[in-house]
Amino acid sequence: MKIVDLTLPYSGQISGFSHSPARELSKDGWNATTLQIYSHAGTHMDAPIHFGVGDRTIDQFDVSDFVVDRVWVVDLTPVKDQTLLGIADLGEVANTLQNGDGLFLRTDWYQRLGTEAYRNKLPRIGEELAQWMVARGVSMLGVEAPSVADVNNLPEVTRIHQILLGNVIIVEGLGYLDQLQRAMVKVIALPLKIKDGDGAPCRVIAFEE
Repeated sequence: MKIVDLTLPYSGQISGFSHSPARELSKDGWNATTLQIYSHAGTHMDAPIHFGVGDRTIDQFDVSDFVVDRVWVVDLTPVKDQTLLGIADLGEVANTLQNGDGLFLRTDWYQRLGTEAYRNKLPRIGEELAQWMVARGVSMLGVEAPSVADVNNLPEVTRIHQILLGNVIIVEGLGYLDQLQRAMVKVIALPLKIKDGDGAPCRVIAFEE
């Protein structure tokens, strides 16, 4: 079995993350770091409360929700800036996806990390596609962009999140989907257990048979 880490490392390239020395081995006897992390920075998971879709917070998920045995990896490359993704973009997966399956969209967008385009020209989930995912029972949606919708368009980003978050777990800011070779993988996505959290950094790993 091949195991692939789909998590971006936290570094200076991640907007909303910073760190500073808290202890030093030479002075204090050990090394330690103070971290400052925006709850939706880097690879992260959203909770329904993030956009007011009920009161459910990140710590209230059942851990079984974080394990999805069947996740379809859809290769959308090459993708143009600001592409609005629809059902047709899923190809044959749109016909074979079953209730409870996950859906990870490969765009190679993580390769733009550190550029202006990463946040401001991202490919987005169209409303028709979002409604379709809910109707088809998609359990988890993963994207390599930092958001499923245009973060500079409040009505759009609100609408898409509100459609999805009541039914679909959203994982944003993935990376390295290009390292997967199979169209279906098992995924474990574990967010930090933050009490009353609207979202949290998330370690995401994929298993290929």
